[in-house]
Amino acid sequence: MRHLHRRRIVALATGALLTAGLALSAPASAATTSSTTTTQTPLVVNARWGGHCTYDRIVIDLQGYVPPVTVTPVSQLVYDGSGKPVPLAGKYFLEIRLHPAAAHNDAGQNVYQGPKLQQIYLSKLKGLAMTGDFEGYVTFGAAFDTAPSYTTSVLHSPERFVLDVAHPNTC
Repeated sequence: MRHLHRRRIVALATGALLTAGLALSAPASAATTSSTTTTQTPLVVNARWGGHCTYDRIVIDLQGYVPPVTVTPVSQLVYDGSGKPVPLAGKYFLEIRLHPAAAHNDAGQNVYQGPKLQQIYLSKLKGLAMTGDFEGYVTFGAAFDTAPSYTTSVLHSPERFVLDVAHPNTC
């Protein structure tokens, strides 16, 4: 009986030591750091553009990661929240929506350094506007004189979303 009691104590002590060892091998801060890094809302910090021989490019720069992005042809660009029309000249428009994303930090301070409303004179791209930063969505609008044919991609280091709009060779 005494031998059985000793085995139980050894088994319980071994289990307690293993549990303690496992807890020490993975500190709580390591677990929470990795989960908060991937779940923290990415910040939209800039938007820029450039003309190339066969395409015009829009680049949206982010801190964190590139969230899912939807690009939708729309008949008119409007500001999120107010619904007021965006004063960009063009006949065709694309709405670029990032979610989840923010253009402000947790303290409510603006982190977006790019243009809010910009006329552009490239082969296809005629204007770009930031149309919203509201409830986890950051939205841009792009204006064109002719229907845009576009592709999208994500680039890393630094993180950015890219929209290329094809046009005939100008070089």
